[in-house]
Amino acid sequence: MSRIGKNPVPIPANVQAEVSGQTVKVKGPKGELSVTLPEDVKVEKDGNAVKVSPREDTQRARAMWGLSRTLIANQIKGVVDGYAETLEIHGVGFRAALKGKELTLQLGFSHEINYQIPAGIDIKLAGARQDQVQISGIDKQKVGQVAAEIRGYRPPEPYQGKGVRYQGEFILRKEGKKK
Repeated sequence: MSRIGKNPVPIPANVQAEVSGQTVKVKGPKGELSVTLPEDVKVEKDGNAVKVSPREDTQRARAMWGLSRTLIANQIKGVVDGYAETLEIHGVGFRAALKGKELTLQLGFSHEINYQIPAGIDIKLAGARQDQVQISGIDKQKVGQVAAEIRGYRPPEPYQGKGVRYQGEFILRKEGKKK
């Protein structure tokens, strides 16, 4: 038994959920999302909740059971509250700038990095030197993917800690060479 999957997903009053086959559509105050679930699970709307159950007792069906329930719960939380991720830029001369739907990053390379902001994602700059990038949206996967792509341009290095890191991320620092 999946401890996560057996719990029904409650639907708040300001959210409308529609189940048709393997597709679940959720509409709330912040927007609309839909997800198509694998054939291994059965999904049904039961009053003010969405229930997910496995079709057979196989390893894959049990694995998809908890995943499917979590995907639906993330959608409902996204259309009600949304998701946000904050990145910090550390380094001399490292900064970010917004130009329309494009994020320009200066990360110590000989060139600027121009990142096209995908649809459904909002990016704001904060901090005194514009060294914090706040990424927000209603799709948890898309917000996390954008944050990972931006961090991937210059991950924090272990000697001086320069680079792009998640807010609150701990960087294990190494000691330099000894003479």
